[in-house]
Amino acid sequence: MKKFLILLLILVFANSVFATTIYDQYGRKTGSYKQTSSGYNKYNQYGQKTSSYKRTSSGYNSYDQSGRKTGSYKKTSSGYNVYDKSGRKTGSYKKTSSGYNSYDKYGRKTGSYKKNFNGTTTQYDKYGRKLRTFK
Repeated sequence: MKKFLILLLILVFANSVFATTIYDQYGRKTGSYKQTSSGYNKYNQYGQKTSSYKRTSSGYNSYDQSGRKTGSYKKTSSGYNVYDKSGRKTGSYKKTSSGYNSYDKYGRKTGSYKKNFNGTTTQYDKYGRKLRTFK
């Protein structure tokens, strides 16, 4: 579910962020997200657009750099479900008091996203190891 990081960024920041940079666990810049009129674009560390996310009535659709649909996110009472381009459920995100937990299609926890007091968000794997920071 690595390619779906933007969803958590959007959700944790409650659509209030216009541009956000992603750093790995060593503090190296790995990419960024920028808000558009219809959703968000994702860029790699070199500034090249790699994907986009567009709002729908039920959540978001994701697209690759060529504009081909790669998946979707649908709102639920507790968060979001994630689907691939064929409509098969691949995972879910559930809201917590500090952010979101991520789960695979079988309901097994795969990680978490926690909002920090300084306004950043940190991604952790299922063992609690820090993976990325969104600033």
